[in-house]
Amino acid sequence: MTFLKITTLAILICLLVFLTVRPTYQDNHLQIAVASNFSEAMKALAARYEEKTGLTVVISAGSSGKHYAQITHGAPFDLFFSADRLRPKLLEQENRIVQGSRVTYALGQLVLWSPNPKLIDSNGEILKDISFSHIAIANPKLAPYGLAAQQTLQALNLWESMKDKLVLGENIGQTYQFVKSGNASLGFLAHSQIIRPGDAGRGSFWKVPENLYQPIEQQAVQLTDHPHAAAFLKFMKSKEALDLVHQYGYLTD
Repeated sequence: MTFLKITTLAILICLLVFLTVRPTYQDNHLQIAVASNFSEAMKALAARYEEKTGLTVVISAGSSGKHYAQITHGAPFDLFFSADRLRPKLLEQENRIVQGSRVTYALGQLVLWSPNPKLIDSNGEILKDISFSHIAIANPKLAPYGLAAQQTLQALNLWESMKDKLVLGENIGQTYQFVKSGNASLGFLAHSQIIRPGDAGRGSFWKVPENLYQPIEQQAVQLTDHPHAAAFLKFMKSKEALDLVHQYGYLTD
């Protein structure tokens, strides 16, 4: 084998190791990337975990698509709680996670919501009324709840007629702000965003039938060998954690 071939092979091996190695972790911090729709629930869960362990949990909320891109570029997260199963599965296929760590932690529910208590009825008939000016959804290319909203409108044969009225949020959190601030009269959100403990019952909403969109199976993966990463995933299966997840409007297996 020539020197050039040996050198080329060595470079390729180094690149392969660089691309597949998991990021290092900080002993005194647990870094969690979480989908925007689950951020409030995660804050409550993290607070409980901190009380039990004394560890500091640092939460970064954003769209699942953006988190995925950050992780593939080496962002130092220990855990990733996505709003879908696609990104965690991709990370698993790319050998960027602790093998066997991919798990479903919640099943999301889509709602159509308005802060106006009289605008939306229990059957979502408002969607047939073209009088409203704007409707907000999360970007379907980045956010699973945005994709579910698109699928719902397509199933109702309303997607094409609604395109001029759409206001796209970068994530489901921004979408909520668009509606709450009045930039859009109504919008598709996660059920969890409108039934937060202590803030339930405001406005009006329609819980979208589950047959109108693909299941929102929210999965998490462990990205580093941080001992508390595995421990946190175990905590998520406890009755205490599951009760909190249910309080924030999610279903679990």
